[in-house]
Amino acid sequence: MPAAHSDGIATLHRPVGIFDAGIGSYDAVRRIRAAYPEQDVLYLADRASFPYGAKSEEDLLASVGRAAQALESLGASSIILASNAPSVTVLEPLRALVRVPILGVVPPVRSALASLPDDRELVVAGASVLIRSAGLGRLIADAAGDEAGRVHAVAADELIGLVESGAFLDEATVERPIAGFIAALRERYPQLGGLSLSSTHLPWLAPVIARPAPDLMLFDPADEVVADFAQLATRGSGHLVCIATASEEHPLDEFQAMLRRLRLDITPTLIEL
Repeated sequence: MPAAHSDGIATLHRPVGIFDAGIGSYDAVRRIRAAYPEQDVLYLADRASFPYGAKSEEDLLASVGRAAQALESLGASSIILASNAPSVTVLEPLRALVRVPILGVVPPVRSALASLPDDRELVVAGASVLIRSAGLGRLIADAAGDEAGRVHAVAADELIGLVESGAFLDEATVERPIAGFIAALRERYPQLGGLSLSSTHLPWLAPVIARPAPDLMLFDPADEVVADFAQLATRGSGHLVCIATASEEHPLDEFQAMLRRLRLDITPTLIEL
């Protein structure tokens, strides 16, 4: 896989723009590059709007709208909104703001239930704003139908914070809170059989989650996005360019430090939306 390029967006040919407000979306970047090695990628970390998960739907649409419009203006031929909360709550109005196709990342409720035994239940874990949203309730009702009682939405803000802070890089630090989270789920839902990692941060924790729960099926919402992207893929040179916004609270060097801790050879360029 070609390395990330810092020599500018001009190196990219009809890239896909992939974005969210944190480091979580890099997992989608990694997955798309692995599946489509000739695809050029424009990766936006919208740190000035972090966290998406704490915004009202109106403010969330304004933030993701600015980001998507910026990616379109920079030449993106398609966009992946790599954040579950806005994908569930504001994806349709967002699509009306740009001319290029936009894919979102949503809990794979229907396919997860189909993979589980009939007597097992599914937990959708994500940020509180997603879990409390009417949009998620509608998604579960539509996808699960008569089996909606087998699906439970659970806030996982503590686990999301382990990724955003970088604590997850030390497995010994995160094993205990993850084991506690899983134990609490099992106590509350004795028939638990599957867990949808419905924050782009949570797949980073999958290996540690699997350790105390080898019987638990883990579902990554990005799987469906990677498959659906096939119809939008373009042939470039497999280059990656990273751009980022920043704020006084979340400066560029904070994001750069995250990239270094992840041992990613990526140099973000600061932009304003």
